[in-house]
Amino acid sequence: SLQFPWQISKMRYAQLVMGPAGSGKSTYCSTIVRHCETIRRQVRVINLDPAAEHFNYPVAIDVRELIHLDDVMEDDELKLGPNGGLVFCMEYLMSHLDWLQDELDEGEDDYFLIDCPGQIELFTHIPVMNQIVDALQRWNFRLCGVFLIDSQFLIDGAKLLSGVLTAMSAMIQLEIPHVNVMSKMDLLTAQQKRKLESYLDVDTDTLLEEVRVDMTSKYFSLNRALASLINDYSLVRLVPLNAKDEDSIGSLLYEIDRAIQYGEDFEPRTQFPEAEDVEES
Repeated sequence: SLQFPWQISKMRYAQLVMGPAGSGKSTYCSTIVRHCETIRRQVRVINLDPAAEHFNYPVAIDVRELIHLDDVMEDDELKLGPNGGLVFCMEYLMSHLDWLQDELDEGEDDYFLIDCPGQIELFTHIPVMNQIVDALQRWNFRLCGVFLIDSQFLIDGAKLLSGVLTAMSAMIQLEIPHVNVMSKMDLLTAQQKRKLESYLDVDTDTLLEEVRVDMTSKYFSLNRALASLINDYSLVRLVPLNAKDEDSIGSLLYEIDRAIQYGEDFEPRTQFPEAEDVEES
């Protein structure tokens, strides 16, 4: 019988979890894994960070089985430091994408969290992550970029501008659906949370008034130009995440699923899983 292209290979889905070092990527993956276990939904984690040390959740695919940053840095011929070594590891992965494809094809799972390295240049001007995205899309993945920014870092207006520009750079570079997340909201005081509420839609006029106080006219003009760039593109919206609030986690996951159209082709299920068990028995 005739097969249409979308029937040949099952559609799969993945979140590309990005953000600077310390933004909470591993904690985010752990939070989503725990939440999905609670709602009886399968999700698997892929570690693409060759410098990662340990995880408090199961990792289905680990790039360290292919190449490890420590091994690269100890190589006397390469003579690379941490940053150069990490770039080398990612380029090595690119030249061995068949390994990643074989690992992905082993199971029947269709939803993945891809925990990425925190070296920000991989997402802004080095083409490695673009090439990985292109490969995943060829393998029938629908992808959503999840860019984490530490909410404690965003309380300062100037730092918020910097974080938003970094997120926007990754969005433009990767050209996939994107959700920008304010992580670690559970660590903020009530006063800090109220201040951040005005930032959720990135009101650059408010930000500029804040940074004007402690800034010379020359640097204020530069920030005004950067704010104008953010307004002109109107791409960045920030979604708060409180890792201790199941409603906050569920709302964020729903937004990401909607961006990649996850679940739209599922058959309707009963709201109560235990009722299905009774019917089957």
